[in-house]
Amino acid sequence: MVVLKFGGTSVQDGTSIAQALDIVAGSLSGGLLLVASAMAGITNNLVSLVKALQNGEEPLARDLLQSIAKRHFIVLEAVARGANLDAGRKQLDLHLSDMEALVKGSLLLKDCSPRVQDALLGAGELLSTTILWAAALERGWETQLFDARAFIKTDENFGEAAVLWPETFHAVQGKLTCPRRSVSIIQGFIGSTLAGVSTVLGRGGSDYSAALFGAALGASEIQIWTDVDGIMTTDPRKVSDARSIPFITYAEAAELAFFGAKVVHPATIQPAVERRIPVLVKNTKNPSHAGTKISMEAPGSGLRAIAGRAGVTVVTVSSSRMLNAYGFLRRIFDIFDRQRLSVDLVATSEVSVSITVEEKRDLRPLVRELEELGTVKVEEDCAIVCLVGQDVWKDNSRISRVFQAIPEVPVRLISLGSSDINLSFVVSSSDLDRSVSAIHRVFFDPKEN
Repeated sequence: MVVLKFGGTSVQDGTSIAQALDIVAGSLSGGLLLVASAMAGITNNLVSLVKALQNGEEPLARDLLQSIAKRHFIVLEAVARGANLDAGRKQLDLHLSDMEALVKGSLLLKDCSPRVQDALLGAGELLSTTILWAAALERGWETQLFDARAFIKTDENFGEAAVLWPETFHAVQGKLTCPRRSVSIIQGFIGSTLAGVSTVLGRGGSDYSAALFGAALGASEIQIWTDVDGIMTTDPRKVSDARSIPFITYAEAAELAFFGAKVVHPATIQPAVERRIPVLVKNTKNPSHAGTKISMEAPGSGLRAIAGRAGVTVVTVSSSRMLNAYGFLRRIFDIFDRQRLSVDLVATSEVSVSITVEEKRDLRPLVRELEELGTVKVEEDCAIVCLVGQDVWKDNSRISRVFQAIPEVPVRLISLGSSDINLSFVVSSSDLDRSVSAIHRVFFDPKEN
């Protein structure tokens, strides 16, 4: 069986839903599970609703709730008629009544608890899948609509709940069915505690839900349908001739995501990684495009993609006490640990260590502790350029071409990934876009190769 996950832009209106179901129709012969996000923009509206409740802004809260309801009824009427429209309206009314009760209670109590917040933030997926269900019925399909809260079991960390894998897998394998020649529909992003209290998984949770369902059901493939032609060689908003990558490994995708690529974050597809289930990233608006296949192994080697991330700070500790001394690096990293600061890149010499961090918070407490070990220099407004690909840095000519592409850009720090798939270096934030563009042109422009 196959899991197909559709993002918010893929279910944002009647036309998009029709396109999504056209794609689903191609897989109807086998068992399939359709996982959907909230309609594009709805989760942001729900965030605004929660903020209005927290601030006691009753008129705004009620306007937002009314606007959300109106939009869903309009889309429902575009995809269903007659008995199917009535069935969809009845189901939407149930979810909207629950939301109305939560809003009313929060306004009366002048409090919007974390439990209420999660219940409201997850409502978008319940509404969108109701419309998908009615649209599937309109096509005459055998259709089942499930509630993900009965299957995805989590802890009580409201806002970004952690999934309880054994309980979740037991529930999915015991009760979630995907018969051949039918469509099973379920929500991404939402779950519930063991006591049945609604929770959300955090941003990216819909991809995670799809991976969990796929892993538990033993899917042959998980398809992530979005609004781009797969994972790109770089950010197409910055480089117009960026192209999609046909194949990429989980490890390479993880490096790209960590350093700025945002199509799929590998942390959200970890259940698929562990079960060796391939993940296909495709474009709902361009379904004939092959997209990108993410798997344990991918053909070819060399540079696959370039990512960039601004907002980086370089912290350098210099001390003659480092020379031939053991335990010095441990003392430095102990300080970062106490300050609860995550480290990205590290470069060392005999008498200095340079470390990059992304945290936006005040670094003065960190600096005060580090100054007990040596001289500390802090360089803000930096950026990381990350080149990803199998054996990317093992070819000296390739490395030479990278830096020949940016002869006028000062490079502050270079780090070679221990995994053989990452070459990263630090430049000024003002040089990030032109560095990525220049390197991309050298390696991916047909006229240059």
